[in-house]
Amino acid sequence: MEFNIYDVIAAVIAEYPDRESIVCGDRRCTSEEFLERANRFGNGLLDAGLGLRVERSSLERHESGQAHVALYLRNCPEFMEAMVGSFAARAVSFNVNYRYVADELAYLLNDAQAAVVVFHSEFGPTMAAAIPALVGDPALIQVPDDSGVELLPGACWYEDFLAAASPLTPAVDRSPDDLYMIYTGGTTGMPKGVMWRQADAFGPLFGGRRPDGSEWGSLAEIIAAAATGGTRQLPGAPLMHAAGQWPSIRVLVSGNTIVLLPPSSRFDPDEFAQVLDDERVNVTNIVGDAFIWPFIDSLRASPRALIALQRIATGGTTASPRARLALSELLPHVSIYETCGSSETGAQLAHESRAGGSFVAGSFSLLPDACVLSEDRTHRLVTHDSSADAGWIASARRVPLGYLGDAAKTAATFPIIDGVRFSIPGDRVTLRADGLVDLHGRDSGMINSGGEKVFAEEVERALQGHPGVRDVLVVGRPSQRWGSEVVAVVELVGDPSGVGDDSLSAHVRGVLAAYKVPRAFIRVPQVMRGPAGKADYRWAKAVAAEAAPA
Repeated sequence: MEFNIYDVIAAVIAEYPDRESIVCGDRRCTSEEFLERANRFGNGLLDAGLGLRVERSSLERHESGQAHVALYLRNCPEFMEAMVGSFAARAVSFNVNYRYVADELAYLLNDAQAAVVVFHSEFGPTMAAAIPALVGDPALIQVPDDSGVELLPGACWYEDFLAAASPLTPAVDRSPDDLYMIYTGGTTGMPKGVMWRQADAFGPLFGGRRPDGSEWGSLAEIIAAAATGGTRQLPGAPLMHAAGQWPSIRVLVSGNTIVLLPPSSRFDPDEFAQVLDDERVNVTNIVGDAFIWPFIDSLRASPRALIALQRIATGGTTASPRARLALSELLPHVSIYETCGSSETGAQLAHESRAGGSFVAGSFSLLPDACVLSEDRTHRLVTHDSSADAGWIASARRVPLGYLGDAAKTAATFPIIDGVRFSIPGDRVTLRADGLVDLHGRDSGMINSGGEKVFAEEVERALQGHPGVRDVLVVGRPSQRWGSEVVAVVELVGDPSGVGDDSLSAHVRGVLAAYKVPRAFIRVPQVMRGPAGKADYRWAKAVAAEAAPA
């Protein structure tokens, strides 16, 4: 059976209307109150003539027949209300990176053909600067905040938009074919809108599976599974990133509680720890070492038992063994669940560990729908082949339709092989004899040095094991001798002069082949990452280029 996301959420809420749905600072609302506000948003869209335009059956894979709603917001209840409200109206929301400057914002809104932009007041000046470059004339809905920015000309306050609309369920015939869309971060190119059928997104992204990995058979079964309820989950990452957005929708589907950090321009580890403690959070989602080390520093400075916390999930970028060990020592009762995947697949690989357990960096188990394809992408590898080079991690069946507006990239990333649609985002892996998968890294991050392939993420994982390394990004830099040389941009623990190049080189050489050892180590006060902890390779390449010998 296939499901529409809104219909699942609404059915679960109808059964458990009094459960606490969203907590954000002093704001608390029940699931019934949340759904009423989401319905108002959806009906407001329908009142403006925004919803379904063309049924899915009449479209190509790279086309959308729904109105697009941009969510240009920090973490807040309005983000989730507008997302679910868009689903209710058969419109489709998409995420906007709130760090974009006006030109980047205009590009994204034009690429997405945004019909509506919901934005926090603090982003009003950037929004105003982008408007002259917009091809369309999107409706503007402004969410007030502490910035003091006044209502933009032609905009409507969010609460006024809701107040003018009905709280009843929007009267449209929703479909499992309705879209869910998320834009990639654009770290290796221009941002792209990844379009999923909601029925395909439900399982891999939103918890639409039984514990054994099989799919739910009925709505009644999903409602019954939500009976236990009570789990409180805090997305530490921004909702504009998959690491924050996907677990939050899973919480609504399962009838649990989303705990949000108050809107902020940066991750505050002390506030994060305080909210985990005060709200008795059971599960939290973060993004690799960029979140883990500040959290560790906070716990060391102000120890907390966090007895309600059961699991810390991390994905989107690496979590080093050293960081895992330090976190497990501070919170021995908490499991650490690391996943790897992409906007084009959802989680594909996973590893869970506890204090005292084993952990091998870069080695994972395959999750449902994930598989390893051969180097030439013609067939699945079902057994270890010691003669094979790295293959491709892929997902099959429950995968996106394609990239919005881009037929060529849709065909390349989501090919149909023997009648089955695959998603191949570009990560290289090796299938091991024991059935586990060794992750090498994104092919776009591969450095060809002297004819040898070096995966940046593999070298980063090696350096993260050095006790003097706090964070690191690895990039290629033009070299007359090697064509491209491996360079590490390193943030060290304590005094930057305390760890020499010889020590760093020896550490990498101890775990990787000699040709993978960086030719240069560039020390920086802080490795730059995005608000979700994702690597900023453009910045790292600029740093490496600036430090190149004359």
